[in-house]
Amino acid sequence: MAETVAINSDIKRALFIRQIMFLFAVAASVAIGVYVVLWSQQPNYSLLYGSLSDQDASQVIESLQKANIAYKVDQNSGAVMVASAKVHEARMKLAEEGLPRSANSGFSILNEEQKLGTSQFMEKARYQHALENELALSIAKVSAVKAARVHLAVPKESVFLRNRKAASASVLLDLYPGHRLEAGQVAAIANLVAASVPSLQLSNVSIIDQHGNLMSQNHSSADLALSTSQFQYATQVENSYIERIENILIPLLGPDGVKAQVTAEIDFTRTERTQESFNPDMPALRSEQVEEDRSSSGNIAGGVPGALSNQPAIDGTAPEVIGDSDSGDGKTSSGSGSSQSRATRNYELDKTISHTRLAMGSLVKLSVAVVIDYKKSLNSKGEVNRVEHTPEEIEQITNLVKEAIGFNIIRGDRVNVMNSPFNIPDAVEPLPELPIWQQAWVWDIAKQAVGALFVLFLVFGVLRPSIKNMMNKEITLHQTALAGPTGAVAGQLTNESGEPQPQEIKALEAAPEYDKSISNVKEMVNTDPKLAAQVVRNWVGEE
Repeated sequence: MAETVAINSDIKRALFIRQIMFLFAVAASVAIGVYVVLWSQQPNYSLLYGSLSDQDASQVIESLQKANIAYKVDQNSGAVMVASAKVHEARMKLAEEGLPRSANSGFSILNEEQKLGTSQFMEKARYQHALENELALSIAKVSAVKAARVHLAVPKESVFLRNRKAASASVLLDLYPGHRLEAGQVAAIANLVAASVPSLQLSNVSIIDQHGNLMSQNHSSADLALSTSQFQYATQVENSYIERIENILIPLLGPDGVKAQVTAEIDFTRTERTQESFNPDMPALRSEQVEEDRSSSGNIAGGVPGALSNQPAIDGTAPEVIGDSDSGDGKTSSGSGSSQSRATRNYELDKTISHTRLAMGSLVKLSVAVVIDYKKSLNSKGEVNRVEHTPEEIEQITNLVKEAIGFNIIRGDRVNVMNSPFNIPDAVEPLPELPIWQQAWVWDIAKQAVGALFVLFLVFGVLRPSIKNMMNKEITLHQTALAGPTGAVAGQLTNESGEPQPQEIKALEAAPEYDKSISNVKEMVNTDPKLAAQVVRNWVGEE
């Protein structure tokens, strides 16, 4: 009996330990399943903003929390990351609130509340900082500029002219990879900065790129600037003639069947001319002066002025014959006197004074080169044949080009048309599309699918077989317990494969007496302890 009690206690302890382990296994399986489900529900995170200051980062995180947008902060770089599907939504939400401040810190910083007692120096510094940020934001709007920084050096104004110093500015440009700024764009940025700051001269603006290259030519002379404008004008003229040639030949030869280049020789000499001309056929009287002198030896009135002296002579006579008074020397003479007349006349000729200033950029000569491709035709097999143009066709095309450019042989223009086969370029391969496994939504679905499969495996592959096995064993023990001790021994006399062991059962059935049966059971316990333990376990379950 003592042996039976010991076996019973061992069996109970084993059963308890087995149940505890089973419960722990079930709990661990459920925990793993819950973890996998939560992991599958987590979205993929993408960068929202990087390199934010601590103040900007805290404001961005606070705004995301208010908008119920999940976020994550990278511990290494401090970048703020959100779900890939909500990146644009988060940026629009933050932009609505003016975040981050560093990206929009122009004159808006002046709207911030100032502390009581702010000095005039701090106010000027805040205004200058705001102006620098506004200029940087304006420059960053240029397509090739990724970001910009502006530094202004504005000296303190002085009432003395000799102590005044000129303002200066420095601009640092961060260009996109593969982009560059033309000379005109650099000049436009310099003019933008110079026009935004009072008393800032264009020559005092320096512009550099992210590689440290000086882009502005502050000490360039006026001649160099004029040369640049002349080159641009010549390029425009040449492009205009090229466009004329292509517009008239493309309908005949196709868009890929003609190439043209034009070299225009342009005279940029500035000439001023003043001309004065006279017309001798159209004289005009400008002034005339006539003088006439007369002298006479006859009676001349004389005496004391008065009424008596003005009386006529008593024996006054008039000459009966008038002599010829028109002589070649202009003198008139008579028996008692003479007369003389002189005339001075000034004539003005027709005079023309013209001042001519010849315009710069006059066309001196044109040199035109045109290359046309072979003619294309289809044969009976549907293949493309390329045939050379005939001399007559080349002559017609040459005449069309001459008419299009206004050919002038006196000016020295030249036109050369050549027929040559063009090289057919290889077809440009389309840009490869992003593989489906590299897209964010695919990874979200994959994570959810893996989580669902893992949960199904835990339910149907681990928990269900374990519960089913445990239920089957309990049913077997109850059935054995109902059969009694002898039936329990007989019901459990099976091997591992479930087949009955006829030798042990036959030994028990052959014992006619109780004592003999007990001895047989003891012998069986010594021979097969596992079988005996199973029998005792059934008895314990019955009690």
